[in-house]
Amino acid sequence: MRTVKEQEIAALAPNANAAANGRKICSGGGFVSLKRSEDDSFYMGECKGSGKNNYIVSADYIDEEHPVFRCSCPSRQFPCKHSLALLYTMAAGKEFALTEIPQDILDKREKKEAREAGKQSGEKKPATERSKKASKAARTKKIKKQLEGLELLRQLTDGLMKGGLAAMGSVSLKTYRDLAKQLGDYYLPGPLVYLNRLILEMEACQKDQNPSHYENGVEILKKLRALEKKAQSYLQDKLDSDSPEADDDELYEELGGIWKLEQLNDLGLKKEQARLVQLSFQVSFDAARKEYIDRGYWVDVDDGQIVHTCNYRPVKALKYVKQEDSCFGLLRIPVLSYYPGTTDRRVRWESASYEDIPETVYTGIMEKAYRDLPTAMKAVKNEIKNTLSQGYCPVLVSYEEIGMVKVGPIAGDGGSENREAEKTVYAMRDHSGNRVKLRSPEGMEDTVSMIPLLPHPSLYREGVLFGLAYYDSEDRQMGIHPCSVIKEDGIYRFLY
Repeated sequence: MRTVKEQEIAALAPNANAAANGRKICSGGGFVSLKRSEDDSFYMGECKGSGKNNYIVSADYIDEEHPVFRCSCPSRQFPCKHSLALLYTMAAGKEFALTEIPQDILDKREKKEAREAGKQSGEKKPATERSKKASKAARTKKIKKQLEGLELLRQLTDGLMKGGLAAMGSVSLKTYRDLAKQLGDYYLPGPLVYLNRLILEMEACQKDQNPSHYENGVEILKKLRALEKKAQSYLQDKLDSDSPEADDDELYEELGGIWKLEQLNDLGLKKEQARLVQLSFQVSFDAARKEYIDRGYWVDVDDGQIVHTCNYRPVKALKYVKQEDSCFGLLRIPVLSYYPGTTDRRVRWESASYEDIPETVYTGIMEKAYRDLPTAMKAVKNEIKNTLSQGYCPVLVSYEEIGMVKVGPIAGDGGSENREAEKTVYAMRDHSGNRVKLRSPEGMEDTVSMIPLLPHPSLYREGVLFGLAYYDSEDRQMGIHPCSVIKEDGIYRFLY
C-alpha cells in the first residue's frame, strides 16, 4: 500500500482550514467505502457529505510526481477537503479493498498521456514570422515605455539629491504618491516599490520626527538612484542590440519581468535531482508592496549552497493565495530552477517528494559551514556592498560557544568615564576566538529572546549557526540575526 506523509498533505492543502477539515473527516469515519487498484496507482473513496448523495473521491498516481485528485463535490478548493481526507486515510494506514480502475479514469489517463507525448515530442505549433515580429515589437514598445518612466524617475531623484529629502516635506506627499502611480503605468514595479518605501519613511518622519526615518530614507534614495542608472543602461543596451527578449540579468525581474519555470530552465538556470533541507521559515509584511511574504531558507545538502523561496500574498488576494508553511523533511526535487543572481538565489520547483532526514544529512550540512567568522564575514561584505542588495546575507558558521558577553562603552559615549554604556548581549564565538553579536534588526522578528529557550545545554557549544549576517549601522560592526542551530541530531529553529 502506498505511503503518504502528513507533511506532503499539508503542502498540498490550499489552506490550514482545508487540512483541518480533511483530518476531521478522516478521524470521524466520513468514508463509507475505501478501494484501491492492485498496482497502487489509484485510490478511491465514497465520502458522506452535505449533499443528498455521497461524494466520490479519488487520487490517481499514474504520474508519481503529479498526482491527480478528483471529487464530485461542488467545492472550488483544490484539492478539496474530501481529497485531503482520503490522503489522511491513506497516511493512517487504513484498509482499502482491491478494485478495478474505472473506465472513465482509464480514458482520462489516455488523454493525458497523449498530451504529454505531444509535449515531449516537441509538437508545438511553429510561430509564424508575423507572430514573431509582433511579439518582438511588443517587447520593444514596452522597453521604450520603461525608458520614459525612468527619465521621469531621474528627474525626481535629481531634485531630491540636490535639495535633500527635506524637499519632500515642503510639498504634500500626495504629489509623490501620484508619481508612484505613474511608475506603475510605465511597467516599473521595482522602482515603484523603492519609491513607496521612501514615501512611507517620510510619512513616519513627519509624524514622530525620529531621525532614523531620515537615515533610512537616504539609504532608500541611494538604492533608487542606483537602480535608475543601471536600468537606463540595461534597457538602452537591449534596444541598441535589438534583443528585447528575457535574459539572465537580475534587472529583468526588477523592471517588471515575470519568470516562468520554462524560461529559467531554457537559460540553463536549473539543477536536476536536487536535495534540499529547510533551515528557517519566516513570514513578513512589506508595506511598500502591500504583500505578505513567506520566505523559506534552504540548504542544498550536496553542495552546501543556501537558497530561498518566496511566496508573495497580496493583501487584496489573501483568500486566493495559499500561505506556505515550514518544512521538516528532506525534499527530493527532479528539476530545481534558479532565479538569476550570485548568492542567496531564489529557487522554485514544480514537484518534489518528501523523505525523513537521516542524521548523516545534518552532519553533512555542518561540514559545509564556514569554519571561522572572518572568512564568513568577508563573503557577506562582498555581497551586501552592492547598493541594490537587501542589506543582509544568509550564512552558516561553525561556533565553539553561544553565550552572553559584555560590550561597550560605545565609541562617542564618553569612553571609560561612561560605564553605564556597557551592556550584556548574546554573541557567538568561533573556534579561533573571534566573536560576533547576535541581534534581531528592525523589521525582523525577535529571535534573540528565543536563545535561552534552547532545549539542552549542549546546543550552546560546538555546533553550526544559521543566520542572516548584516552591517549594524548603529554599532558600526557586523552582526547576525540568528535563525537556527544545527547539530548532529537535528535543526533547532528559533521561529516556526
